[in-house]
Amino acid sequence: MNLTKLAATFLVSAAASVVLGDEILFKNGDRLTGTIVASDATELTIKTNIAGEVKVKLADVKTFSTTEPVQIKMKSGEVVKAPVVTSDEGSVKVAPGALAEGANVALADVEQINPPPIKWTGALVVAGLLTRGNTDTDSLSVSADAARRAEVDRITLGAGYFFGREDTGGTKTTTRDNWFGKAQYDYFLNKKLYLYGNGRVEKDNIANLDLRFTPGVGVGYQWVESAKTNFSTEIGLSYLYEQYEGEDATDSIAARLAYHFDYMINDKVKFVHNTEYLPSLETFSDYIIRTDAGVRADLTKDFFTQFTVELNYDSTPGPDSSRVDLRYLLGVGWRF
Repeated sequence: MNLTKLAATFLVSAAASVVLGDEILFKNGDRLTGTIVASDATELTIKTNIAGEVKVKLADVKTFSTTEPVQIKMKSGEVVKAPVVTSDEGSVKVAPGALAEGANVALADVEQINPPPIKWTGALVVAGLLTRGNTDTDSLSVSADAARRAEVDRITLGAGYFFGREDTGGTKTTTRDNWFGKAQYDYFLNKKLYLYGNGRVEKDNIANLDLRFTPGVGVGYQWVESAKTNFSTEIGLSYLYEQYEGEDATDSIAARLAYHFDYMINDKVKFVHNTEYLPSLETFSDYIIRTDAGVRADLTKDFFTQFTVELNYDSTPGPDSSRVDLRYLLGVGWRF
């Protein structure tokens, strides 16, 4: 290879190294190169060779370019999948050779870039306590939840079993023995407003509750939905069926008020709070309140520890049963 060809090869290689990789141009004149991973309406994530994944505020981005196609989901619902090149401030342009090439995409109109695929996510949490000596107790709780969020609907599932036993004077007494299962389907009429249908079934041997079944329908509003914060409220009607041991079954129509809130305190710690209120529309002194609050802290990518306080209040409990059922749960969990 002569000197001229060697110089040409070097120049081509150098030029390729310059143009390879995605690039973000900021409004203050700074630049950041790497591979654009994803974005929501507020933050853009880029993976760099030196700093790893970096999140930047979309409001600070002037424009950006990519070498490979990215999927851009607009707030209008339109989806564009193509490489993009830099354009005027506050926008990008579909790269030449792509479908609708030359079209400008305003960053203010972007809802997501490379949205995650629709899939089931959830967790399994196990908590237990075993003591021997001055006290002799055994307790175990297992709970699981799963959710699937699509463009127009959402499915959430949950279940749990709780058992406790104490040995007093050589006699083993069961202090906790109950389980529940629940499911809810949400259909979104728009980005915020949704209709829901749900159901919960539970049994509590200590409270002499053979069966409680509460299916219901209603409307909900998703005030905030993001990777960091979620907050929704719901109002509707539920059918309340209860069967206590040794008593006739009762049923009634109840109103339902509920909310869900979760917040990422930092990259590893999450706070969760839920409340559900079911007042009977036939006897206003008859109502049920379920509320919980907990903190989940990541140990690894897939495992975490969780502390939760749960309060269940039944204004008209079964015979020889307390209105209040309070639980403190500390366990470890696996995320999927």
